[in-house]
Amino acid sequence: MALDTIQGRKDGSIRIPGPIILVKANGEEIRLEKETIGFCRCGASKDKPLCDSSHREMGFEADEFTIKPA
Repeated sequence: MALDTIQGRKDGSIRIPGPIILVKANGEEIRLEKETIGFCRCGASKDKPLCDSSHREMGFEADEFTIKPA
């Protein structure tokens, strides 16, 4: 996945390339060193905004998509 590409996986998370620094609303910064980071889009993750694969248990359904810069 290119640095400028965001993917929504079929029935799953939104994936972006890493590593990144996630800045929470309270200003806390979390460095995520993974090559790809998944963000929750089903609303069931116990680790929001990150995906914890809860979508599999709840039967979340959504189409796949890719976002690219214009």
